[in-house]
Amino acid sequence: MIASPPPADRIPVIVGVGEIVDRPRDVVDGLEPLALLEQAVRRAEIDAGAKLIHDLGSLDVVNFLSWRYCDPELLLAQRLGIRPAHCHYGPVGGESPIRFLHEAALRIARGECDVAVVCGAEAQSSATKAERAGVTLPWTPFAHDVEEPKRGAAFQKPLAVKLGVFRPVSVYPFYEVASSAQWGQTPRQALAESGELWSRYSAVAAYNPNAWLKRHFAPDEITTPSADNRPIAWPYTKLMVANPMVNMGAALILTSLARARTAGIADSRMIYPLGGAAAEDPRDYLTRDQFAESHPQNAVLQAAMDLVGGKGAAFDVIELYSCFPCVPKMARRTLGLGPDVEPTVTGGLTFFGAPLNTYMTHAACAMVRRLRGGGATRGLLYGQGGFVTKHHALVISREPPRSSLSQDVSVQAEADRTRTKAPEFVSEAGGNGKAESFTALFDRAGAVEHGVVMLRTEQGARTLARVPAHDEATLTRLMDLDKTPVGARGAITMAADGVPEWRAN
Repeated sequence: MIASPPPADRIPVIVGVGEIVDRPRDVVDGLEPLALLEQAVRRAEIDAGAKLIHDLGSLDVVNFLSWRYCDPELLLAQRLGIRPAHCHYGPVGGESPIRFLHEAALRIARGECDVAVVCGAEAQSSATKAERAGVTLPWTPFAHDVEEPKRGAAFQKPLAVKLGVFRPVSVYPFYEVASSAQWGQTPRQALAESGELWSRYSAVAAYNPNAWLKRHFAPDEITTPSADNRPIAWPYTKLMVANPMVNMGAALILTSLARARTAGIADSRMIYPLGGAAAEDPRDYLTRDQFAESHPQNAVLQAAMDLVGGKGAAFDVIELYSCFPCVPKMARRTLGLGPDVEPTVTGGLTFFGAPLNTYMTHAACAMVRRLRGGGATRGLLYGQGGFVTKHHALVISREPPRSSLSQDVSVQAEADRTRTKAPEFVSEAGGNGKAESFTALFDRAGAVEHGVVMLRTEQGARTLARVPAHDEATLTRLMDLDKTPVGARGAITMAADGVPEWRAN
């Protein structure tokens, strides 16, 4: 039996998108995140071509990190002159815009609201410049009494924090190194793939009017260290990591198909959410079983593919989250797509810019515009947050759904089914250790501060160990572009400060 389509008042549609990029001449003229949010929402309503905000029943605001407010979602609602029944300020996470968009669509599908907005903004560029210049910004007073959201070090083991591998830029390299070894690549080959992929992101950003950095970079420019492209954490350079120093806001308006038609919105302006999936890993990355792939990422992307016939090639356009190269490199393999994939409609977190948690809000706006153009029918939005921790995918289309939006979002059980038992973690070790993954941290002058190797001990436990900057022989072995560091063996000793150190055999 063929399922009948749901009633028009239970079919969610995206009808409005709005973005703002703020490049003030003087730092004090920069717009605060709350102002960027308001402008983005009002621009989305203009884009919809219908008065919808006054009937808003659902408002989701992506978490701010550049400025702290007390109840920012209520402050925004007040600015908009509304009192939505669902008024939510979300937790930290780069996947959260996709999750909010999906949840808003589900709310409409359940008949809980008629109009919904998902929005986010950051003004890290202005906030950082003001702090460095000692300038007081004329913004809503910073809410010092509001607790800063937990992230990074709050979820990691003391040894990881002591060694400096508790920030995204120093943790993602563990996935980069382990995954490329699993694929049989030398570090040189992996670096070349990263450069080609990132060059493709920059090519899209070059023509995106909302991008922060509008320039197409050649692969070698991206991967080769230079005065303007210093090494950050091996093997990543500055042009291979997210750029949060931007001022941006974005918003999307959803409503029901029935409401959209009543408002006179043309069918060609409507984009339909078809469904999606979510899963996550433990927040303490050292309790995961391995780093060559992500089980929740695989489960989420497979569920998205199942919505369109089981193949990644069924998507006409995709947005693969791009905080660091390992994420889209793993994702495109799960999707069964080749190295020549067009991975973005937006430009990526390095070149378009990384307004912290809310990049995927902009990506959703870009995807809607692309689908409205008529050259593409189905798009995949894939976002992730934490340290390859939280994953959410959403499939959207310019063609109406054939069945009701599924309320079953989690694919956690599938992700957990493929997970093996994680090794015990020890903070003290001796004897021999085999490298599971590796990175090296650099100072601002481009010199190695120290290396950090993830090890398996002779007893099968996992530990982290420092490679001092003066141990040039070990660092040379680990950063050899023609031989993976994974599997290298060496001796573990305990240093005077209580930190394990490792020297290659």
